[in-house]
Amino acid sequence: MSDALTILAALAEPTRLAAIRLLWDGREHCVCELMRLVGASQSRMSRHMAVLKSAGLVTDRRDAQWVRYRRAADVAPEASALVDAALAVPPAARRRRAA
Repeated sequence: MSDALTILAALAEPTRLAAIRLLWDGREHCVCELMRLVGASQSRMSRHMAVLKSAGLVTDRRDAQWVRYRRAADVAPEASALVDAALAVPPAARRRRAA
């Protein structure tokens, strides 16, 4: 498991948090879907997904020209609890804290 600071740093960026929100359902999602839903370019999305992968939160698989991502099967309960806590913060509260 990655350390808590690595996980929290990965989740602190809004695009990555939006992506993990989608991936946390346990299903596999194509990078093209993530790009569309979070409004990111392919290169930007790939960089963000590399951070989430490095933090041990997601895994990937190549499918022809696309990459498909999903929640990592071996996420430790402590890491999962950090993600769940980050996802539980309402968007309005995140904006107030950032101001």
